[in-house]
Amino acid sequence: MLIDSFNRKIDYIRVSVTSRCNFRCLYCMPNTPFDWEPKENLLSYEEMFEFLKVAIDNGIKKIRLTGGEPLIRKDLDKFIKMISDYAPEIDLALTTNGYFLKNTAKLLKDAGLKRVNISLDSLKKEICQRITQKDVFNNVIEGIEEAGKAGLKVKLNSVVLKDINDNEILDLYEYAKNKNIPIRFIEYMENNTADSHLKGVPSDEVLKFLEKTHTFTKLERDNSPAVYYKDEDGYVFGLISPHDDSFCKNCNRIRLTAEGYLIPCLFFNESYQIREAVKKGDIKSAAKVLEQVVREKPEKNDWKNEVSDRAFYETGG
Repeated sequence: MLIDSFNRKIDYIRVSVTSRCNFRCLYCMPNTPFDWEPKENLLSYEEMFEFLKVAIDNGIKKIRLTGGEPLIRKDLDKFIKMISDYAPEIDLALTTNGYFLKNTAKLLKDAGLKRVNISLDSLKKEICQRITQKDVFNNVIEGIEEAGKAGLKVKLNSVVLKDINDNEILDLYEYAKNKNIPIRFIEYMENNTADSHLKGVPSDEVLKFLEKTHTFTKLERDNSPAVYYKDEDGYVFGLISPHDDSFCKNCNRIRLTAEGYLIPCLFFNESYQIREAVKKGDIKSAAKVLEQVVREKPEKNDWKNEVSDRAFYETGG
């Protein structure tokens, strides 16, 4: 069992399989080149799996695969099957922009994937194109449909941006509610690779807007960064406020990047390398780094200047 110095049980790891993405979202990586990441710098699926076996054996119960866009990396289903075959009980999830899901959802489900979080920032084709800088809307909507048909549990994530999609909050809410899919509205997270002109909408403003047409009951908080609310019909949605550190006391997660760095917190610049040890097959040394990361996990996030120095596409943010 992995217990940090603040007596939090660490049983969740987010694994970025690539920092590449086929979108160029304004709030993430609008000006990043498409071909900047040398493949030789990445851990192979087999190397990641050898490390994850150690993590699972030490109490990890949930694994979320992220990116960049994880479905850009070939044969992700085979990686999922490796994990699922080793530990069928693992809560195995994926975060994706949804673009490739319409052709892969069933394959991923059959490999052992249980849940998927899909980004949906607008229900207007032209606004989606403005945010992502690509014609993506139809693919994403079809991907959401196919994920549901495949039997995957689906959640939607929406980043609310002032004067871009903030007039769609209720539309997105009703779309998700009609499909009985939980949606989480996420405050824009300032970072150095985003468009510098963007402004987000605070979570309390999102809630106040929705309260004009719905009545909500706040639910008891767990170890999720989201605060969840239930409306008058029993539908549940969430709000994520990155500047809020109240969820830190229950944080149960660490992160592994595609290049072999363990990160104790999304908003913390420290990282710990396991790449060399894993590449050499020295899993014992990698396991010691895992113990160190858990032991040195900070009490709270380190958002001192309200801007992240580390690109979120590197860490599955």
